[in-house]
Amino acid sequence: MAASRPDLKIEALASHHERDGFACGVDSLDRYLRTQASQDVRRKANGVFILVEPDKPDVVLGYYTLCATSVAQGDVPAATRKHIPRYPLVSATLVGRLAVSESRQGERLGAMLLADAVRRAYASAATVGSSMLVVDAISERAAAFYEGNGFVRLPDSLRLVLPMHAIQRLVEP
Repeated sequence: MAASRPDLKIEALASHHERDGFACGVDSLDRYLRTQASQDVRRKANGVFILVEPDKPDVVLGYYTLCATSVAQGDVPAATRKHIPRYPLVSATLVGRLAVSESRQGERLGAMLLADAVRRAYASAATVGSSMLVVDAISERAAAFYEGNGFVRLPDSLRLVLPMHAIQRLVEP
């Protein structure tokens, strides 16, 4: 997982963040941040986390969302099943969206955002109950990014998972 950088900060979405100027190159991700993210935060539907430079705290360099979800027991990879409860639906945390501004792509900011999402999901797992982190990749390229960061792809899909027991090894000394 990528290390944090002292010249950047990840914080919860707030009214001062300038969302209208954000462009990552994927219209649905840009539109979500501009039109839906604030409503989702108000309704507690998603946590939205924004990457900024401390000296330019209004400029959004990237963002990701987290929310609760569940995965059918049969969809969980066999190697992971021994580490999760045997319920029909397995509790999980979803990284719903992750995007980096076009002007800052190629700087590993996506990996930094993902590392923060992994840490937050792990920290909240004991409180809300979550056996894994889930992502629905928007493309094969995005799926490869998540696979490169330890996620395991579910068969015949763009859904990937990272079990909390694997995250524990990453975040605890």
